[in-house]
Parts: sequence; structure tokens; C-alpha cells
Amino acid sequence: MLVTGNDILIPARAGKYGVGSFNTNNMEITEAIIHTAEKLRSPVMVQMSEGAIKYGGQDLANIVIDLATRATVPVALHLDHGSSYESALNAIRMGFTSVMIDASHHDFAGNVAETRRVVEAAHAMGISVEAEIGRLGGIEEHIVVDEKDAFLTDPAEAVQFIEQTGTDYLAIAIGTSHGAFKGKGRPYIDHARIEKIAGMTGIPLVAHGSSGVPQEIVERFRAAGGEIGDAAGIADEDLQRATGFGIAKVNVDTDLRLASTVGIREVLQATPKEFDPRKILGRARDVMAQVIEHKMGVLGSVGKA
Repeated sequence: MLVTGNDILIPARAGKYGVGSFNTNNMEITEAIIHTAEKLRSPVMVQMSEGAIKYGGQDLANIVIDLATRATVPVALHLDHGSSYESALNAIRMGFTSVMIDASHHDFAGNVAETRRVVEAAHAMGISVEAEIGRLGGIEEHIVVDEKDAFLTDPAEAVQFIEQTGTDYLAIAIGTSHGAFKGKGRPYIDHARIEKIAGMTGIPLVAHGSSGVPQEIVERFRAAGGEIGDAAGIADEDLQRATGFGIAKVNVDTDLRLASTVGIREVLQATPKEFDPRKILGRARDVMAQVIEHKMGVLGSVGKA
């Protein structure tokens, strides 16, 4: 069933579990996400970035909406990192049930003003809104933040921001970062900061840059001819602690990109004469489903639909 982000995230926050918000760019990714959610009876959010909208447009949104409408578990279609009021409104017109306005590159007052505009418009249409305060390092499509420009979310500012904007859920900077290179070893997560913000706010919190970058997938990527540096992601235990403190929405993109590419590379490496896209992309879908299933188990959303 197609629902809003609030319909999914408010119960998650209350139940102290997390819900995966997985980025999609094509039909196979979307099927892997929603079919796995059905299999595990898990609520799920499917998100499209502005880049995905540029690539797949209304056609891709319609695939998500159709599969979500026919699903027997709650599914929300979410705009990831909307860069402007106009971008958020465009997503609402396309049928999105949740939108993010990322004005974190503005100063506090500018972020508040832009977020409030989106909240007023979205709420008038019954659509829920995510905003961001603090800045994550790393690279994700049009989002490029040098480490020197990244900063963690101030709890007091988070409270003021929520009060002044009315945002439904809030992305906070807690040490995670976008991309496949989140630091050597085990990237640092500020659990105390999560707990403090959660205790002072009460709304669902969001962790961006939360791919685990599973080492098994990284090794399979290399074995199938891929080249990647010292990739590292967020440990499962850190995500489990974070959801217990109040992180309800957990964004995952890099893991699916890696898994999809692994599936494609392995088919082409094993059967170089293969040119049937169903066999090539079907394998990619299977590998992504395995990664999604693991992530849902880590987040504790299995059986919550």
C-alpha cells in the first residue's frame, strides 16, 4: 500500500526500530526493494534522487507507485535530497508521498525559511517532509561536501529548527558520510549525540550515508574485475544502537549500487557470450535482494508491517 513517510516512521520511532529508505534508479532495483519488503513483511521507503528523476522521470516514479499500490506492506515514495522548493513541488506533482528539502548548505535562518515553505505546501497536500540540519561529508550525486565543511548536528539547534519549521522528520549529522569510503576501519558514529537529540525532540530522526559496504560484496566486486579502493561502511551494530536511540529512517544507496554491479559483472564474467538482459539484470536484482534482506534484519523492521 502506498502511504506517507509519517505512516511508516512514526511507528518505527515509537517501536525503536529502523526502516530502510533505499534509492532506486530502475525497475530491477525497485522490484528488489518492494518484493523483499513483501517477503519479510517489512515497511519500506523507496527514494529517488533528483538524478534518478532526471534519468527515469515519471516512468520510474510510476513503476514505484504501481508496485507500492499493489503491495500488502506500507511503502512510501520519497524524494531524496531535494535541492529546492520547486524540486519538492515537482516530486509531489509526480505522486511522491514524502519529500526531503535539503537546505543545510544555507545558514540556520535560510534553512528554516526554505524548509518552512516546503512544509506548508506539502502538508496542504497531505505529504510528509524531511529536512536536514548539520552537514555530512562525502559525495552523493550533486551533494559534494568536503570533510572540512562537514559538521555534526547541534541538539539545541535541532530543537529550534523543528519548532520553527514543523518538519516531520529530521536528518542529523552524526558521523556517517555519503559514498563507499566512510573512513578506514570502523567509521565513528556519535551515539551520545543521537540519544541526546532524540530525547530533546520526539520526532523520527534520519541517518543518511548509512550503507554498510559489506566486505563480501566488495571482494566479489574485485573478483569480478571491478576496481575499488579501501571501501568501508557503517557497522551493523552501530545501526542497531542508533535505531534504539531514535533513528527511524536509514538511507541506503551505495550498497545497492555495489550489489547490482556485482551481479552484472559476475554473469558477464562467467558467461561472456551472454547478452540476454533478463539474465544479466535478473542476477543483479537477486544480489540486491540479498543485501536488502540483511539490512532489514539489522534495522529490526522485519515483521513490523
